[in-house]
Amino acid sequence: MRRFFKVYGRALGCLGAHRYAAAGLCVANLALAGVGFVEPVLFGHIIQGLSDTGPSTANLLIWAGLGALGIVAGIVTSLVADRLAHRLRLRVVGQAYAHALHLSSDFHARNPSSGLIKILWSGADEMFTLWLGLFRDYLAIVLCLVGLLPIALWINPVLGLVLVGLSVVFTATVTLTMRRTRNGQRQAEDAHTALSSQVGDVLGNARLIQSFGTTPREIAAFATLAGNVLRHQFPVLGWWAGVSILSRAASTIATVSIVGLGAWLHTRGRASMADVVTFMGFAGMLIARLEAGVSILHRLSANTPRLEDFFAMLDARASVPESNGLSALPPGPGAVTFRGVRFNYAAGPKVLDGVDFTANPGETIALVGATGSGKTTAMALLQRLWDPTEGAVLVDGYDLRGVTLASLRERIAVVPQETLLLNRTIRENLLVGNPNATQAEVEQAARAAEAHDFIMAQPSGYDTRVGERGVALSGGQRQRLAIARALLRDPRILILDEATSALDGLTEAKVVRAMMAAADGRTTFIVAHRLATIRDADRILYFRDGVVAESGTFDELMALDGAFAELARTQLPGAPVREAANAGWPRPRLVYSRAEEHEAELSAAEKRYEREPMAVH
Repeated sequence: MRRFFKVYGRALGCLGAHRYAAAGLCVANLALAGVGFVEPVLFGHIIQGLSDTGPSTANLLIWAGLGALGIVAGIVTSLVADRLAHRLRLRVVGQAYAHALHLSSDFHARNPSSGLIKILWSGADEMFTLWLGLFRDYLAIVLCLVGLLPIALWINPVLGLVLVGLSVVFTATVTLTMRRTRNGQRQAEDAHTALSSQVGDVLGNARLIQSFGTTPREIAAFATLAGNVLRHQFPVLGWWAGVSILSRAASTIATVSIVGLGAWLHTRGRASMADVVTFMGFAGMLIARLEAGVSILHRLSANTPRLEDFFAMLDARASVPESNGLSALPPGPGAVTFRGVRFNYAAGPKVLDGVDFTANPGETIALVGATGSGKTTAMALLQRLWDPTEGAVLVDGYDLRGVTLASLRERIAVVPQETLLLNRTIRENLLVGNPNATQAEVEQAARAAEAHDFIMAQPSGYDTRVGERGVALSGGQRQRLAIARALLRDPRILILDEATSALDGLTEAKVVRAMMAAADGRTTFIVAHRLATIRDADRILYFRDGVVAESGTFDELMALDGAFAELARTQLPGAPVREAANAGWPRPRLVYSRAEEHEAELSAAEKRYEREPMAVH
């Protein structure tokens, strides 16, 4: 029960700035509930008057006036409560949405988007139900249970004890059921979240499922997960069905007891006709409120895990929490320094173990090495997706931990290996890089990224929707849109993260040309690109076991005949070191001054790629 009250206490705390309006609605409902106590008493006296001297005109007028007041007040209260509850629901959804967007990539890697969507909307819906019920019914039910029993005992202690006994049976039954079903409901909700995540994952990869012919298997997996939900949910439903049966039985017994006991007391002069009629009204009111209370507690108990998940998402913290009072990163040329950087993930081995290097403004630095060597992690630290365990990463001399994340990420653009596109138009996807860009600037960036021509060939040009994750476009088209998006941002620091590793030779050549244009005049980091791209990098950093094992130009590292040269020889089987270093491979520069030279070198590169594709992984 403590967990139940803790969760719903926090949900009520989300009323925030609207708490005074909510309090006003609650007071109005309490007043209406109080008026409801008067009606059975008036009705009892009216019936008594019918058997004596006739009904009192005053009582009839008061009764009619209270009824009309209750109808009008109920309509007004319901309208205000509905609007306030809907407004609050969208406000908490917006707050949770904004919070989730600020959480780091590792959080989203652990929590599928479909599961997060389910948690977000389910939690908001449950709070909406709570607030609306509170403004309309819940407090009236509580007032009835708390206020009606003392009044009943004061009017007639004997008949009042029947209502007390009925309340005790309801309370004990509901308390026991909530305790017995708590764990089962938690398991049912977890199973439901797993089912939602599975459905979202499969529908988001429908083409993959269809291409491998695994649709029947996925349908069978859905049935298994759905069965798992029911396996945990049915015992919970069974307990609450038992509560309903016992409640109905107790209500029937209480009603019969009041009629029989009331008649017996009336024959002995210990209860008037008005008392018996009043208690019949009290019994009906109490039974209705208790049954409503059971239904409400059932719903709230069933929904407690959803609110727990919602608040757990709100309580999640980014891997790099941002302190208050940080200043923005001042404008600068884009120098990057790694100073004694060490890093390890939670409870894991070191990924970086003392990385030191400086990238001067405008330099192009290539990072190569085996999978897990630390090169991608180093670029993640530059984007401040995590903070170093030891040491510091600096941009233009400023430690990244001392500047705002927004100002840092305004200076950096990333072209990832797996292009991420929103299910929006091409123009909207490009404007992610710079929401304030003009159409002319958008087209200029697209031309520089070799994307304008294929965009104009689309059915609606820049207004063509790309589909979920960009499925309406080819891999090369998506990659060139990613480069155009980065160019539109006009960053001082550019990270090209294996942007051509999955492309064919001809498509790769176009993307490489776009990358060369993107790197012009910027501090550029190229992660594990093909040799034709990294040969003319100002410096190549070869990562091994979390350290920069070798550093130099392509020719310097080949002449060194170390680990990098060995890696290069795996891409040129049978070629000796010196021959590999001078094998006549095209050496595309990152800045071209003559269009003719540009086209000639690109053509040579494309032909060479078709014969002998090479890659450094």
